[in-house]
Amino acid sequence: MRISARADYAVRAVLELAARPGDGPVKAEEIAAAQEIPHKFLEGILGDLRRAGIVDSRRGGGGGYRLARDAAAITVADVIRGVDGPIVSVRGERPTGLAYTGTAQPLLPLWIALRANVRRILEGVTLADLAADELPAPVRALAAEPAAWENP
Repeated sequence: MRISARADYAVRAVLELAARPGDGPVKAEEIAAAQEIPHKFLEGILGDLRRAGIVDSRRGGGGGYRLARDAAAITVADVIRGVDGPIVSVRGERPTGLAYTGTAQPLLPLWIALRANVRRILEGVTLADLAADELPAPVRALAAEPAAWENP
């Protein structure tokens, strides 16, 4: 699985909104500067997040972006789907839409299992968890495994 720059920037941008005190909107320029994200690229990402119902926007001098709902109700999976679509795909297709024959048949349950595990992690972590630096215990346990930090 590969996390795109678009998905990484999107998660960082909404985390910036979740971590800011108060309910006032935050300008895209501020988010871009705080997270070192190219401003023009961020504008497109924020547009996708608005269409996905992750952020709200307000125009004008006092305008900007804010989360559309509580940070505890938005998962990392929601954000990634909002900018990149399905979280796990094979050749651009959802694994459930694939069919294999012959010796390749065991691949389908492998891809489905992969998708299930990725979803379990990303759907189990909310923006509130990240903003509070309190990852769920199963995620912390996986990240604490020494092999998780090694590149084979």
